[in-house]
Amino acid sequence: MSDENDTSRRAFLGASAAAFSAAMLAPGVMLYAQPPQEAAPRAVRWGILIEIGQCDSGCNDCVKACGEEFGLVSHGRPDTDPQWIRKVSVTDPLSKREQSFPVMCQHCAHPPCVDVCPTGASFQREDGLVLVNRHLCIGCRYCEMACPYRARNFVHEAITDQKSYAPRGKGTSESCTMCVHRIDAAGTPACVEACSKSGKAMTFGDLNDPTSAIAKRIASIATEQIRPDLRTDPAIRYVGLSS
Repeated sequence: MSDENDTSRRAFLGASAAAFSAAMLAPGVMLYAQPPQEAAPRAVRWGILIEIGQCDSGCNDCVKACGEEFGLVSHGRPDTDPQWIRKVSVTDPLSKREQSFPVMCQHCAHPPCVDVCPTGASFQREDGLVLVNRHLCIGCRYCEMACPYRARNFVHEAITDQKSYAPRGKGTSESCTMCVHRIDAAGTPACVEACSKSGKAMTFGDLNDPTSAIAKRIASIATEQIRPDLRTDPAIRYVGLSS
């Protein structure tokens, strides 16, 4: 083989290795990695705007609505009980001002949970919703460790009386689906619907539609994302997060 051909062959193999690599996580389980590629613009991207100033610290309606919608039952163990949305209370160390607001799966544009999943169980729909395929989930819990928002739960208990629109299974990971079954039926997430009857702190809609209520509100007021420095670009936006 000539030096010229040998050099070309090495260059090709080097480029291929840089573009696509694989690592064995466990016997028979391979993690394939590719360099990040710029995603095509989405026609629709669902999101929720949460106005903290309108969220009553004593209100738990969104959490209750989520639990009822998906049959999330407490087993008396707060650390492992399923909770797809939770109220978080934070206190400013300087002003001592307290705030309480809901946190759920942030349905990131660049979701770390999807990146680390070895089986493809964690995936992202074209409309930006981040979901879990229970049939592919092997319970490795890598997604839970990768999520910076503590939004993933692991199912420790056998599930009974499941909802037909939200299958769940022991030994799998799960999180907020933004009520995808409702969205696909042109509805509103249960948490947003419940909030509309009380504090009206949550607005749901298409972030990419300038005529939607959520897009108009975001255009008219300063909004924030949790940990924007991580560059995950969450679809859950907040008003008053750092004030």
